Amino acid sequence: WLQSGVMLDRETFSCLICMDLLKDPVTTSCGHSYCMNCIKTHWDEEDQKRIHSCPQCRETFIPRPVLKKNTMLAALVEQLKKTGLQAAPAEHCYAGHEDVACDSCTGRKLKAIKSCLFCLASFCEKHLQPHYDSAAFKKHKLVEPSNNLQENICSKHDEVMKMFCRTDQKCICFLCTMEEHKNHITVSAAVERTERQRELEERQGNIQQRIQDREEDVKLLQQEVEAINHSQIRSQQETEVSRVKDVQEKLEQEVTELKRKDAELEQLSHTEDHTQFLLNYPSLPALSKSTHSSSINIRPLRRMLIRLRGRDSSCVRAQRETTRRPERLMDKHLT
Repeated sequence: WLQSGVMLDRETFSCLICMDLLKDPVTTSCGHSYCMNCIKTHWDEEDQKRIHSCPQCRETFIPRPVLKKNTMLAALVEQLKKTGLQAAPAEHCYAGHEDVACDSCTGRKLKAIKSCLFCLASFCEKHLQPHYDSAAFKKHKLVEPSNNLQENICSKHDEVMKMFCRTDQKCICFLCTMEEHKNHITVSAAVERTERQRELEERQGNIQQRIQDREEDVKLLQQEVEAINHSQIRSQQETEVSRVKDVQEKLEQEVTELKRKDAELEQLSHTEDHTQFLLNYPSLPALSKSTHSSSINIRPLRRMLIRLRGRDSSCVRAQRETTRRPERLMDKHLT
């Protein structure tokens, strides 16, 4: 029988339909194994054709085979469950350099699927299960996997920072509130998060409006470029197009910067850990003057272009008038 520590290929004991470990395994005459319920459901869908096939090799069976539980395979799967032996995880389940690794795994670590803010540790699916099964973990806060859990620890008291000092604008632990921050204005990290979340959403709304405004400006300037290109004042055409293109480029750079900022705010807004949210919120750089909505004003440029087109229209009318004058004189002479 299998000895403790033996690693098995998961696919050997997995249903080829649901890809999970076999439940009530059955084996078809072609040698492939499935969960009893999975293959029954598959063949129920084929009943109208009156030809039933193996989902793996497509071998057909007429009539529909009578399924019997593979007792030997079922016993093996049950033994695996009882002894704790698990099928070897797929390669993509192991933690890479950029992944959050499970803190409970020994040897090669699996990817963590959750981090616990109470344990200050991250867990793979197997090692996370006690958090769901045991009442002892009921009040633990689970969040998306994070490599920054140690940042939540107060460097002085080695306690989790669950408080926020509004006087010093920093995250602190409960012991801090009784010592150096004793007479300061302090609130829980959750309360401060709620207030700053509203502020963040307001900033994000302003940025999104500015993106919309700037994209409209770029569109209007493109229309001006097309109008200039159709202009008959050739001497000024190249100069004005160059000026408009320069402004367009600056506007597009501003839109790119605003979209980057919007993406940062969006990512931060979904941070589940209140302390991490507060730690990262001040690190967001303020919007630079170069991206301020008043720094690039296209109105004077558009007014100048409109005047230019007005002069262009006047020149065209004058040119037409000059062309028609000899014709009118000729008509007058003939009459």
